[in-house]
Amino acid sequence: MNDTQYLSKKFTFDNSYARLPERFYVRLSPTKVPVPKLIKLNEELALELGLDPEVLKTPIGVEILSGNCIPDGAEPLAMAYAGHQFGNWVPELGDGRALLLGELIGLDGIRRDIQLKGSGPTPFSRMGDGRAVLGPILREYIISEGMNGLGIPTARTLSAALTGEKIMREQLFPGAILTRVAQSHVRVGTFEYFSARKDIEGLGLLADYVIRRHFPDAGKSKNPYSALLYEVAIRQANLIAKWMLCGFIHGVMNTDNMQIVGETIDYGPCAFLDTYQPDMVFSSIDHMGRYAFGNQPKIAQWNLICLGQAMLPLISDDEDSAISQVKEAIGIFSTIYEEKWTSGIIAKLGFVNKIDGDIQIAQDLLHHMAENGADFTLTFRRLCDLSVKSSDFDGHVRDLFGYSKEFDEWLIRWRRRLLIEGLGDPDRKSAMETVNPAFIPRNHLVEEAIRDALNQDFGLFEKLLKVYKEPFKYQPEFKHFMKPPLAHQKVHQTFCGT
Repeated sequence: MNDTQYLSKKFTFDNSYARLPERFYVRLSPTKVPVPKLIKLNEELALELGLDPEVLKTPIGVEILSGNCIPDGAEPLAMAYAGHQFGNWVPELGDGRALLLGELIGLDGIRRDIQLKGSGPTPFSRMGDGRAVLGPILREYIISEGMNGLGIPTARTLSAALTGEKIMREQLFPGAILTRVAQSHVRVGTFEYFSARKDIEGLGLLADYVIRRHFPDAGKSKNPYSALLYEVAIRQANLIAKWMLCGFIHGVMNTDNMQIVGETIDYGPCAFLDTYQPDMVFSSIDHMGRYAFGNQPKIAQWNLICLGQAMLPLISDDEDSAISQVKEAIGIFSTIYEEKWTSGIIAKLGFVNKIDGDIQIAQDLLHHMAENGADFTLTFRRLCDLSVKSSDFDGHVRDLFGYSKEFDEWLIRWRRRLLIEGLGDPDRKSAMETVNPAFIPRNHLVEEAIRDALNQDFGLFEKLLKVYKEPFKYQPEFKHFMKPPLAHQKVHQTFCGT
């Protein structure tokens, strides 16, 4: 058996989305690239998918991962969807530079989509070239795997490869292609697409498909579609709470970028907070601050309202009843979000059981961080190291706040609260370190890795992937990656890369 036959056998596709009616997508093959070269294969993920990493690294494997060779069983297609982009309605978007190859069922029994990103133009490209360049591909690889290490639901990256092309953006850049793995690529915008066309049959088929594949318990409910909306709202609340607790800014929370099963997807101008600023915006295209860090929970709920509006005809023939059920289902978002964020921030502070006043302590800390320009990640991580009964090492944290008197007063309140818990310093420190990462994909490090890669040096890229695999673990050989950027290293804008 040669490598081509072996790989075709190992890619045991079972493509449920391709069995939906043709109006859900457009079938086409990836555009071939001249000289594919593998940059990085996620060997751990390949094994989870039941694939052989060694064979994927062979020339035929690279041909598959670059779109030049379609393995047996794959059914490449560009998915159709619509969306609200920065609040403005766009009736047709779709995969303009990505193709869903098919679906694999991993060794864990979970069905996952395998998608090529940067695979060439599609009917949805809107005059774009359908290609991707090296920088955004590496950014997505680093940050998506970093999010996975942080325990945040996310699409993941199986591979990144150079294409041997030069792609014009503001200048010529090396072309690249990414193989993305996600539990689903169905979005809020997918539902909006059929709703806008008044294709109630298509809307129902889509909802039934999502219930069958992702939310089977909803199918057992008296009203499966209302139950579906309820479950989606819960997933999104969990996801956004995790974003907020680690300082992640998605950057472009359009409805076409909100995946229905609650994974982070479509990494474009995303970033992590350095100094804590609730109104922080990195995206170069978010001129009004719609998707600022502090706005993310309410934007997620706004997107859910769009989903609820699209699903109204499915939920009930009686409009008033449908609206009432949508409001009830979406209302769970705020409840779950507050619960998850509250329990998360309390754990970050070392509190085991919530008591009155805990949220005020947390909010006051965030206020002091914003007032003094304190680093979000380092503040929480350094609090882990302090002693409840001694202030001998407080300078470690206080220097982040410019030795603010108000912060010193906050430390006294925090210690008094910790005394109620009765935990010894070692146990508290250990617990806090499981929820307060030492390492995050800092913007300046990601940008430095990209600059190095443009000069054919992937050393920093490899190091960052290693570090972010275990972000809660102190790794002394990489302790310099914990540091916030110096003034000249600060990243003020990030770009979507299209």
